[in-house]
Amino acid sequence: MKIQIKNGRVIDPANGVDAVQDVFIAAGKIVALGTAPLDFVANKVIDAAGLVIAPGLVDLSARLREPGFEYKATLESELQAAMRGGVTSLVCPPDTDPVLDESGLVEMLKQRARTQNKAHVYPLGALTIGLRGESLTEMAALTDAGCIGFSQAEEPVRDTGTLQRALQYASTFGYTVWLRPQDAYIGKGGVAHSGPLASRLGLSGVPVMAETIALHTLFELMRATGARVHLCRISSAAGLELVRQAKKEGLPLTCDVGAHHVHLTDADIGFFDSNARMTPPLRSQRDRDAIKAALQDGTIDAICSDHTPVDDDEKLLPFAEASPGATGLELLLSLTLKWAADSRGEVSLSQALAKISQDAARVTGISAGCLRVGQAADLCVFDPAAHWAVTASALVSQGKHTPFLGYELPGVVRLTMVDGHVAYDALH
Repeated sequence: MKIQIKNGRVIDPANGVDAVQDVFIAAGKIVALGTAPLDFVANKVIDAAGLVIAPGLVDLSARLREPGFEYKATLESELQAAMRGGVTSLVCPPDTDPVLDESGLVEMLKQRARTQNKAHVYPLGALTIGLRGESLTEMAALTDAGCIGFSQAEEPVRDTGTLQRALQYASTFGYTVWLRPQDAYIGKGGVAHSGPLASRLGLSGVPVMAETIALHTLFELMRATGARVHLCRISSAAGLELVRQAKKEGLPLTCDVGAHHVHLTDADIGFFDSNARMTPPLRSQRDRDAIKAALQDGTIDAICSDHTPVDDDEKLLPFAEASPGATGLELLLSLTLKWAADSRGEVSLSQALAKISQDAARVTGISAGCLRVGQAADLCVFDPAAHWAVTASALVSQGKHTPFLGYELPGVVRLTMVDGHVAYDALH
């Protein structure tokens, strides 16, 4: 199948491209940009006039809820949501049921994802068996099965000796360990950011030092082991300053932030809105401003959707009892574009897209997030000027809960292509 996408504004941050030009695709790969190859006759021509042609988005955290939590969401529903959001590659954490701690489970998930013929799914293997923080998993076997790194999801490793051994092993074989810095005991059971608002609402708090203490410990272990670590969903100004210093020191470190934390603060809990119940919790305005600054200066490498679909039975409860999490796959592009728009010219469209394409791909080590000739044709075509209203009925994901319900957000995906196959088309 030979496809020509014409008249679109091609933005490829990885290669510094921002120009109106055509994209030529054959046998699932990009074969030329600008001028057609000799003897190229398109079977299909797509007119992208007025639209942006960008690399397919790379999402560093999307829970697909399979296996084990199909009542919350299914692989089919969430990969369809990914297509609607322009996400062509996504990383899924290991906190399924059963946990992704055996190679057979990983292979089964990869096979199920392949049959959907939609986004590329890259699982993280469990760092410890059952995520219990006690015994290490067979990391080599999990890597052979398709895992791109190892994670504890939201479960802390209480025994620092076990974490040290895990990092030593990962360092020896060149694996990346993905961890969310959260002390196992400080703030345990907390549901909101520790501060005046939580006190006023009578909600148990998670202090910033739950993040910073975990970071101090982790950086010491990194210095001792040389392990490469990706920090998931940093949430505080103090935490980001520690990350900034660690990067200056030269520790092999990357980090991401959840898209919700780029825009919202603990004030958005409002009158106990359980849609704003997140892990980590939404923090203060000072923390939110620090996140925006850290995105601009490169301290934060990527924005992820932190897609966590939750069903009504677990969300429509009093705030402290509701399950944390929100749907995000369909919002990732729009929330990133909103960040650029809110910056009043300080962040260009190309810089914003880099955080959800090229930079995210660099974190994972996968070949994605760019529109280079010879690269698999994973791309999304979107209208940057169009806006859409975030409503439950507008979301394809089985998870209908997000703190952005009622918002009008910029950026509407018109077409998503994976390996040269049109997986979503709203142009016609």
